Amino acid sequence: MFSSFFQQYYYFLIILILMVIFISCLFIPFLSNQEMLKLIEQGEVTISSSGFAWPIPGYSTITSYFGKRNSPTAQASSFHKGLDIGAPEGTVLIATIEGEITYTGFLGGGGYTITLTKDNMKITYCHVSPIFLVEVGDVVSQGQMIATVGPKYVYGVKGNTYHDEKGNPTNGATTGCHLHIGFRIDNEYVNPLDYLSLF
Repeated sequence: MFSSFFQQYYYFLIILILMVIFISCLFIPFLSNQEMLKLIEQGEVTISSSGFAWPIPGYSTITSYFGKRNSPTAQASSFHKGLDIGAPEGTVLIATIEGEITYTGFLGGGGYTITLTKDNMKITYCHVSPIFLVEVGDVVSQGQMIATVGPKYVYGVKGNTYHDEKGNPTNGATTGCHLHIGFRIDNEYVNPLDYLSLF
């Protein structure tokens, strides 16, 4: 009798266990950022003299500057059109200024990308999590959480030509988890450090 009871609920138990694991994987990165969320809620965000908020509270290590560089991967550009800031997957990203979200999606070498637009300025956040927290048309406030740093690897992205040396598909042209932030004025790339300040 026990055997027939177990067989009857075997698939139910398997599905329940898989759901618990899946939900846990989705929320673990957010749980590890409770201090970040508290920092944002308290308004403790670094604002530059130009009036722009640093995009990753608590992380200031620049791993690649704007301008000429040696390409970190075979598919990456030798002229870096933004600023790379190292941070682990799941790290909170905030709006540097108030503005409108004008793009969310997978954008070639930038991987999963969000674009924030204000007047003639576009700010792109690249290599973010594919679980978007904002959508096109949203108007966001400066300091508002808009994304988290994405994973290095992404699977099932149609048309993704980026991969590591072992053939694993990456979140754009990347060698690891970080934020690439790019600033464009009238569609011309400019150095983000002209607008952002370090801690």
